[in-house]
Amino acid sequence: MTRRLPAFVPALLSLLALAACSGGEVRQPPPGADTSSRIVVASGQDVTGKNGIRQQLIDAWNEREGKQGYRARLVELPGSADQQRSQLLGALQSGSADYDVVNLDVTWIPEFADAGLIRPLTDTAVTSPGDLIPSVDSTSYWDGERYAVPFNSDAGLLYYRKDHLLKAGASRTDLSEGLTWDELRELFDAVDRAHLDGQEAGWTTQLAAYEGRTVNAIEAFASAVPDFRLTDDDGEYAATREQLTAGVTELRARTAGSYTLDEALESREAESLSAFAEGRTTFLRHWPYVYPALYETFKDHLGVARLPGKAVLGGQNLAVTSSASGQRAAKASELIAFLTDPDSERCLLRAGFAATRTSAYQEPGSAPACRHAPAYAETPSASPTGESTLRTPPDRFPDGTSYSRDILLPALREAAHRPRTPRYGAVTHTLITELDALYGPPSGPGGSRPGDAEVAKSLDEALNRVLPG
Repeated sequence: MTRRLPAFVPALLSLLALAACSGGEVRQPPPGADTSSRIVVASGQDVTGKNGIRQQLIDAWNEREGKQGYRARLVELPGSADQQRSQLLGALQSGSADYDVVNLDVTWIPEFADAGLIRPLTDTAVTSPGDLIPSVDSTSYWDGERYAVPFNSDAGLLYYRKDHLLKAGASRTDLSEGLTWDELRELFDAVDRAHLDGQEAGWTTQLAAYEGRTVNAIEAFASAVPDFRLTDDDGEYAATREQLTAGVTELRARTAGSYTLDEALESREAESLSAFAEGRTTFLRHWPYVYPALYETFKDHLGVARLPGKAVLGGQNLAVTSSASGQRAAKASELIAFLTDPDSERCLLRAGFAATRTSAYQEPGSAPACRHAPAYAETPSASPTGESTLRTPPDRFPDGTSYSRDILLPALREAAHRPRTPRYGAVTHTLITELDALYGPPSGPGGSRPGDAEVAKSLDEALNRVLPG
């Protein structure tokens, strides 16, 4: 049977497909052009769409430099995050691409630094370092040196349908003050008992065999074990089998089939978002960038809250490649300082990214203005017609809660780190593979799955093989 979607869903998914897939236009220099004064920035695709906020910030820097200055050009790499990492590693190791600045996932910094592909940064690359959120800024360092500056951050959030909770007669419909997993499961049960039209499960998340499974696992492990870390500051293995067992138990409990959408086992960001948009779940674990599009669709029926327990810290940091030297390296550092300054971070927050600076989250009027990207300015005066050029969701909810200051900023400050190690690729592959015991085809006698202690034992042994310590 073909599923009939609500009328608004195709428009929402089209908007999000544009944000996730098209990215900004790659602007190539004309044949024979002098590229000696050009700074090339390599990045994944911009979730804010074609000519998105990253391109607008680069355009603002180019305008500031003027015709006689250096010119920055954004190159957006296609494919998944894993594919982009492989492309960047291959290009920088072989010297086949002339990249000066790279926008790296926070988990890649130790690997690229350890391999000598990015250079330590001086203070000229960082504007007002004390303004950076400490948990976010800590991802910029490796082996005691700063190799990058945070560009945009990320932390998992909980989206939900207030109208579903109201129809189900739930004990509460506003979750902005936070809740525990036990309270969340009670809400799952309330929605299930209500037999809402189109409702299939309480929630969905990303459990397919890719990085999303690792993120969900680390969130569960960090929630179950205080101060949990898979690796120490030197990248050596630091977890115990007992801690892993507690984490596996928590992960299995929060993704139980009784209230988790069956398709979550094969879902990535797009599939889980689609299920929520279609009304097949009441709750969704996702990233901040989907908030503007979801609000545009559901308006006041949409709720957003911190995840119960710990959320995983994500985001991207800007680094200067080791192949950039002399004046080009100095200019690349200046570009990074501009793209990550308080003004730029306020623009990124307005565009839907999680900003990396505390000042960006201040009350309007006291926060830095968004001057670098007029389309994301605070007031309608950014448009020549005097009308707002961008529809953004309200920051303040009816109860007075601020989305950015009371939900997003605390989530970033308290977020759990994924393992910090030059061998991160091997670690995440190990986690994904070992957790097939929970989410892959049953392999035990009679189609059974192994117990939590057995899964933890196998995971512990596998991590000991790929990590030092």
